[in-house]
Order: sequence, then structure tokens, then C-alpha cells
Amino acid sequence: MKTRALYVAAFVAALAVGAGVYATMGASPAPPATFVLLDGSRQTTEDLKGKVTLVNFWATSCVTCVAEMPKVIATYDKYKDRGYDTLAVAMSYDPPSYVVNFAETRKLPFKVAIDNTGAVAKAWGDVQLTPTTYVVNKRGQIVKRYVGEPDFAELHQLIEKLLAEA
Repeated sequence: MKTRALYVAAFVAALAVGAGVYATMGASPAPPATFVLLDGSRQTTEDLKGKVTLVNFWATSCVTCVAEMPKVIATYDKYKDRGYDTLAVAMSYDPPSYVVNFAETRKLPFKVAIDNTGAVAKAWGDVQLTPTTYVVNKRGQIVKRYVGEPDFAELHQLIEKLLAEA
């Protein structure tokens, strides 16, 4: 009986540690990376600080990515004047000419980066599925990750909450 109690205690302790790891993942620092924007300029993870930022890994060949882009644009337009930004990161396998064409024809109003080496996707948790979207708070911490299209109503609530933070 003592052995069973010991196993139960160890299991409960492991769960508590796991829950702690999960809870801290909710606000982990955004990984260091350099984003090369379509205009050739560079932006780093450090540059994200001070704004609530949506970092969206996508591809022109991703049906879900293309379908969600009008909602990503609408979200940007809704919050951009309140300290919100969007950075769309095209995957390494996406031909740069396709990305440029997409950004121009869809009139993407936010920054678009091309991750031509795959280093940014690797740094941000080895992103392979698109869309993968991160919400970064004003302190440069990732507070939410979506794989697939986000629930935009929930996303807007989160953005509102993060914009209200000091």
C-alpha cells in the first residue's frame, strides 16, 4: 500500500511540474530571430517589443493561409492604431516571387518577411505546419500559439486584453 501511495504522489508531482511548464509556456520569451522583409530591410524579435504582435507563418500554397488572410488584414486594420502589429512570415519553400505577387495583389497592409533559409521557422519552434500563428505581448513574450486558422473572435478578445496591459 505504501508503494502505491508513493507512485500516486510521484504521479501528482509530475503532473504539477508538467502544469507548471505548460503555464510558463503561456508567456515564454519570443525566440531571437531576424526577419528579412520584402523591402530588404530587417527586423528582429527585439523590435517586436512595445506592441502586441501577431506573427503568422504562412505560404501562398496553403489554402487555409490564403483563406484566413482577409481576416488577418481586418484584424490588423481594427487594432493597428492601438499598438498592434502583424508580421507575416512566408515559409522557406514559398517562391519569393509568389510571396511578392501575393502581398502586392492582396495589398497586404502589414510587414511581410521571407524565411528563405528556414532559420526563423526553426527558431520559432520548428514551425512546419501552416498557418501557425503566434501572439506576442508588449514585453516580447509569446502568449498564444495557433496551429491552423485561429478562432478570430477569441483572438480579438486576447488582443483587447493584451492592448489594455501596461
